[in-house]
Amino acid sequence: MNRMIKEIDKNNLPKHLAIIMDGNGRWAKKQGMLRVFGHEKGTKSVKQTVENCAKLGIEFLTLYAFSTENWNRPKIEVDTLMKLLVSALKKELKTLQNNNIKLNAIGNLDYLPSGVRKELVEVIEKTQENSRMTLTLALSYGARDEIINAVKIISEKVKNNIISVDAIEESIINQHLYTQNMPDVDLVIRTSGEHRISNFLLWQIAYAEFYFTDVLWPDFNEEELHKALLSYQKRERRFGKTSEQIR
Repeated sequence: MNRMIKEIDKNNLPKHLAIIMDGNGRWAKKQGMLRVFGHEKGTKSVKQTVENCAKLGIEFLTLYAFSTENWNRPKIEVDTLMKLLVSALKKELKTLQNNNIKLNAIGNLDYLPSGVRKELVEVIEKTQENSRMTLTLALSYGARDEIINAVKIISEKVKNNIISVDAIEESIINQHLYTQNMPDVDLVIRTSGEHRISNFLLWQIAYAEFYFTDVLWPDFNEEELHKALLSYQKRERRFGKTSEQIR
C-alpha cells in the first residue's frame, strides 16, 4: 500500500475532484510509439484513478475526456479515441457496478458518433441507481459552449415570462448548466506540466484549488493522486474571507 494514504485526512477530501488528463501523446512520443498507444495506456490510468477515488470516498469525479476543440485533431486520432471510448465503456461497466459508481456525461453529446452515444446511454442507464460516487465524463465539452447554452435557455424563459430578469442569480445559472446536479469543483488536477484551464468548467471552478504536475497522464497513478490530495489538504480555503474569519 502507498505510505501516503495513511497521511490523507478522509474528513478533508474534495467533494468534487476534476481532472484534465493531459500528456497521452507526449508519453507515446517518448516511447517512440504512435499517439494512439498513449491514449490506450491513458485508459488504464482512468480505471485506476476512478477506483482509487471511490475507495477514498470522493463523491464526484469529473474527467475531461474530449473537448469541443479536440474535434479539430487528425481524423485518425479522433476515430481512435471514439473507438477506445466505446471499448472502455463496454469493458468497465462491470468495474462501475462492482464499485457502486454512477456514470454521467456532460457536453454536446449530439456531436458524438451514434455508436458512442448508444454505448454511453446504455452504461449511464445501467448505473443510474449506483450511489458511492458519480463519475462524469466531459465529452465534446467546452465551458463557453455550456455557458452560451445556459444563457439561451434562460433568455427563452425570460421571454416567455417563466423567469423574471430580477430572479436571475447564481442558483438559476447553476440549474441551467450541464452540471446542474453537482456541487462546485473543489480541486482541479492537470497533468503533463501545462498550466491552463483549456475551457474546462469555467463557472464551476470559481473557488477551486489547482494542482499542476509534470507527470504525463499515462504515468498518473495512486501515489500521484495521493500527492495531489495531500497538497490540497495543506491549503486554507477562504472563499474571499480572511484567515481569522475561517478559523
